[in-house]
This record gives sequence, structure tokens and C-alpha cells, in this order.
Amino acid sequence: MTADGPLSGGNTEHEPGGAAAPAPAEAPREIVFRARGLRKVYRTGQVEIEALRGVDLEVSSGEFVVLLGASGSGKSTLLNILGGLDVPTSGELNWRDHDLARADERELTRFRREHVGFVFQFYNLIASLTARENVALVTDLAQAPMRPEVALELVGLGARMDHFPAQLSGGEQQRVAIARAIAKRPDVLLCDEPTGALDYPTGKVVLDVIARINLELGTTAIVITHNAAIAGMADRVLRLADGRLVSDERNASRLNASELSW
Repeated sequence: MTADGPLSGGNTEHEPGGAAAPAPAEAPREIVFRARGLRKVYRTGQVEIEALRGVDLEVSSGEFVVLLGASGSGKSTLLNILGGLDVPTSGELNWRDHDLARADERELTRFRREHVGFVFQFYNLIASLTARENVALVTDLAQAPMRPEVALELVGLGARMDHFPAQLSGGEQQRVAIARAIAKRPDVLLCDEPTGALDYPTGKVVLDVIARINLELGTTAIVITHNAAIAGMADRVLRLADGRLVSDERNASRLNASELSW
């Protein structure tokens, strides 16, 4: 922050009469995901299962979104489509100016590689590689990645980076998975039940890491969960039921992970 910055305390403009000028309005955030009429139908023989039933959705840059829903509500399907792991049966889906609904596999692979970091309920670490080496698997493919050491420091594992997964607790393994996801500097972090395999205290540590990545790096974060208590951390809370988006609410303020209880 320079001496002329907003925290310097000097050179403050005033309106006539000595009243401070109102602060400029915050610029609107860029919409990064836009979905319209999103449907996904899975077919098994003669049976059709409609996982998404016409979802309309917008997500802005830098938002922290929690997507709530019971098992079978369609939340994992929606996350997979947003992340380019699956495609909709019909409807529109755009990432900025890229049409994901009609993208081919090569385009989706490039989208995932350049823009998306994934964190899953199960950590998907390679047992024969250290934490540092697991993260390096991603940085070797990214265009302008963090060094694995930097990513691991960000999630509080600077002292554990040369340990193998079997030498790490569940929470530490999940934090390695987060470090791996953020090391390529993704625009969006998609988290599928990131605390589902963790105990209560460890889950709060992992949620705190995700929240810090969102706030400190400006990474858009979308977390799906069945745990309604986690909704307090979000800017917005979306609820899915039976493949439909049934509510879209904005929190007046965000809770810290330490304030959550379930």
C-alpha cells in the first residue's frame, strides 16, 4: 500500500461543509459461470434418470458459493458439469465467453487444465509420492504454476511436504489435495464434500483453508455438501432438490470456520 492509498489517512476529499465524500460503489463482479435451462439425463437401458431439471445459475468471480442438497439432489452432477468433467444433455453453460455445453473433449480438457482446481471427498493422492511430489504432478502440467513448496506452505504443511500420504492424517492429506488443486493458480476451486471423510475439528481446519484461498487469492470457490452448517461460510447458498435449484440466498456476512458447529 502506498502512502497515497486509502489507509494513509491523508488527502481525503470532502464535500462542501466538511462532510466526507461517499466511498465509491464496489465495481460489479464479472459473471464467470452462466447456466440456462441446464438438464442432465442418464440412460441405463430403457431407464432414464433426470439428474438436473432445468437449472438456471450465475456465479461471479471471487464468490464463495455453498451448494446444499441431499444425496440424489443433483449437486455432484452440477459440479461435474461446471468443472468440465461431464456435459449437459441440453441447456446452455458458459465459462466467461466459452461455450462449455457444446465443447468437445479437447476443449474441456484445456478448460480443466487451465481454469479449474478440484478437491474431492477422497484425496486421490499417490501413495508412493511425497506431499511435494503429489503437488508437483499438477505443476508440471500448468502454464504458470506456484512452486509445490509455496502451495503447501499456503495450506500449512511446510513442515510436512516430504512426508508420504501414509505418514499424514486425513486432514493433512486433504490439505495436500487442496495444495495440488491451487498450485496451478486456478480461477475456480470446485470442492465435492471436502469434509465428508473428516472428523469435526479436522473438517473445520480444511474449511478454513478453502476460505483463505478464496479471500487471499481471489479464487472463486464452489463447495457442495449435505451439511447445512457449512452454509454460514458462504457469500451465497444455493439449494438443490430433485435436480432443481429451489433457493438462492445471500448471507449478510460470512462466518469463520471456527464459528461453525454441527
